[in-house]
Amino acid sequence: MSNRRRTAPIYLQLARRIQDRIDSGDLPAGSRLPSEPELCEEFDVNRLTIRQAIAELERAASVEIRRGVGTFVRAPIARVSIAVDPRSQRFDLGSLTTAIPHKAADAGDVMDGTERITAVLPAPRAPADVGAAGHLRCDSAELSRLESVIVIGAEPWGVSSYWLKSSLLPEELSAPGRVDNVVQVLARSAGIVLEYDWRAFSAIGADIGDADLLGVPAGTPLLVREGVSCTPDGEPVLFVRRRINGERARFVLNFRPGGED
Repeated sequence: MSNRRRTAPIYLQLARRIQDRIDSGDLPAGSRLPSEPELCEEFDVNRLTIRQAIAELERAASVEIRRGVGTFVRAPIARVSIAVDPRSQRFDLGSLTTAIPHKAADAGDVMDGTERITAVLPAPRAPADVGAAGHLRCDSAELSRLESVIVIGAEPWGVSSYWLKSSLLPEELSAPGRVDNVVQVLARSAGIVLEYDWRAFSAIGADIGDADLLGVPAGTPLLVREGVSCTPDGEPVLFVRRRINGERARFVLNFRPGGED
């Protein structure tokens, strides 16, 4: 995967840089992107490269092209939540334990279901960070954000963003590298039990960054599961937003014992 990132075409690299500006809030919803000549001059590329990059961003539903007017950043999608009866609450064991099978479907080989941390960042005041801070009832300046990729075998299965207070960030999660399970490492290090507080489910088209990490075209349908995990007394600890290739997984909510695993 790292090789794919290094050899990505120039237009994809450019699209990711513009997507980063959108994600950070430098280009807020409704704002107009610089014109083609301005982008050509800034990035020292030709118009064809700019148009290919903008086309990728449009495919990912990040921007809207208004012919004769310009290209504008789209507003974030509306999210639809699914309420779960608290009596069905289960401990948060992390998706690697509860969602990924231990054996390949047609063979006896153990599947390599692990998580690779790709970045650990102090949470800036981008819209996603501010939203996470609201869920965790703190200021975004108190947070760190972990980005990770879940890999099964040699294939990327999903990408995750975790937000937690920097004071709770354990040494094992403080730098890029491979871990068995981010949630379990956090709970073990902090000496706490994590439970689901709430979870919401939605679907989006893959943006430039997620598409690159998952090895799929921009705009590919992704399943999204996001929510807060808390201590048994209800103190919010972790906000997670996981995006999964829609062709590789499904969500099942079990409300009674003996449901589908």
